[in-house]
Amino acid sequence: MHRVCVPNAVKKALLPLINAIRRFLLLIPFTISSSKSTIANFYLRLQFDSVADKFVFLINLMRQKYTRLICGVSVLCLYILFCSFTPADTIVTGGYKIKNIIIDAGHGGKDAGARGQYSFEKNVTLSIAKKLDAAIHAQLPDLTTVLTRSDDTFIELRRRSTIANQSKGNLFISIHCNSSAEGTAYRAHKQSGVMVLVYGLHRAKEQAEAMRENASIFEEKNYQQNYQALDDSDPANAIILDAFTKKYRKQSIMFGDYLMREFTDTDGRAALGVREQGVYVLANSAMPSVLIETGFINNPDEEEYLNSDEGQTAIVQSIIRSITTYRNVLSSR
Repeated sequence: MHRVCVPNAVKKALLPLINAIRRFLLLIPFTISSSKSTIANFYLRLQFDSVADKFVFLINLMRQKYTRLICGVSVLCLYILFCSFTPADTIVTGGYKIKNIIIDAGHGGKDAGARGQYSFEKNVTLSIAKKLDAAIHAQLPDLTTVLTRSDDTFIELRRRSTIANQSKGNLFISIHCNSSAEGTAYRAHKQSGVMVLVYGLHRAKEQAEAMRENASIFEEKNYQQNYQALDDSDPANAIILDAFTKKYRKQSIMFGDYLMREFTDTDGRAALGVREQGVYVLANSAMPSVLIETGFINNPDEEEYLNSDEGQTAIVQSIIRSITTYRNVLSSR
């Protein structure tokens, strides 16, 4: 990938213009045809990629005739040519350092999340998030934290990512509770344990958690326009995902593995693994990001654990130990 370094004076002069058109979207339709028939209809799309923090040119197929593969080289060339403006002072030259952690309490307000016999996910996640915030300040005082919500308020998923990015976060931790499809989760059905999600395209057999967590968007106004760009059936979005995964995927999975190890080896919780799914709250966070399903709130035993001070403290301490390990590994590189 080519990088273009721009002097600070020039960058400063261009910054107002860049900020003014960050949400700019340009569609240019065009057709490839032979003398006898139309082969394919495309449109060229220019948009700002908030994950990679740059403008990208993409080609979308409007109607495909599987008679020729014409545009593959064009997509690659456009991507290399236009997808890589990086200001001089943002090029990473050293190791990735953790200074500011974004703590996201899932759901909130009119979005209650999953339900147990007597509790709501939104309240459990807020309680854990506040405990985590306090523990980081007490045990890792050199770190700063930002809570995406500190009370029972509905925060849009896109707004959570915006808070994280504007706060210049280095690690995004979203706290959630899981829920089984059966209503009440029984141990015989293995509906218990901890799961960690990182952002990736949907996999046909593993969409349940992503669909449940993404249900919050239906509480938002204009959700169709807000999340249209995250349609993973659009081949062009694979290019955007590629930029994200190259930069943050490995670190997200690394941190997820440390979390899973602490939850299972130290706390004795059942492990449901680290999974890549198309969870919207992680999609636009320009930093390593994880979503922690802390347990099944509609499993009576786990609901009691998730609502107890003992259980919440154990969850928080597992996260603290994982952050410490993650920081040490990064600083040693």
